[in-house]
Amino acid sequence: MGTQTSTPVYSDPDQPARFAEQKRVNNQRALNIDSVYEGKKFNDKVCLVTGSNRGLGKAICEELVAQGARVIATCRKSEPKIEGLYKVIKGIDVMDNKSMEKLVKEIGEDSVDVVVNNAGYFMVDPETIEGNKCDFSEELKMIDICAVGPLRVTSALFNGKKLSKGAKIAMITSQGGSITWRAVQNCGGPYDYGHHMSKAAANMMGRLVAMEMKSHGIIVQILHPGFNRTDMTSKYKHIWDIEGAVDSSVGAKRVCHEINLMTLERAGMFINCEDGLQIPW
Repeated sequence: MGTQTSTPVYSDPDQPARFAEQKRVNNQRALNIDSVYEGKKFNDKVCLVTGSNRGLGKAICEELVAQGARVIATCRKSEPKIEGLYKVIKGIDVMDNKSMEKLVKEIGEDSVDVVVNNAGYFMVDPETIEGNKCDFSEELKMIDICAVGPLRVTSALFNGKKLSKGAKIAMITSQGGSITWRAVQNCGGPYDYGHHMSKAAANMMGRLVAMEMKSHGIIVQILHPGFNRTDMTSKYKHIWDIEGAVDSSVGAKRVCHEINLMTLERAGMFINCEDGLQIPW
């Protein structure tokens, strides 16, 4: 009898090795998302995206619009320049409780089918204790935006009765929130304390929200969108090629594909949108 190889549960923490292996075995799920992605499932769905005016958030909005979704794009100041948006709600700061009231009011009579909690923040300068390079106020800002922010949005939508039956909520976090993976991905520094702490907190928030919302039939997952070539990741552009960073339009399709696959049975999982495998906490 031949030896059967089982599909791994977890993604590989070594990103250059992961990308090299994907190319070696011609992993179409990772290398050609169009081979598996069924975008038309979003047709006529009401989808709300936070942080929609640039980078991955803008790309997700563009992808959803292209698939016929009714996209509600939220932003703080500069609205996204995208044709075909259903609504744009300006003045939404995920750090501000009052703006959550504005969000609920301006959604109006619509029921939201898909929420993409995408708004995030990543300070540019690397952080280390050595050299006194920790910026504690920036760390707190990152935690507020990346971890508390999605909780504010989700709480406002749920308590404002703006979520449809069977709604899906995608918490866009990062593999940087995996404590298990720090020994591989941050070995030797820099340590970017604020980024990793905020994403670990976001992962815990997402897991708890998934547990609470499950009894209401609302599906929540925590998604690492993959390595995307955006302004937010430009501090790492020297490793974009070797680690398989993709254009944000591809990253958007990867995220949307995983949203399509979300079920109550898989609620609360931490998924790598690059390959569809789980990431350990």
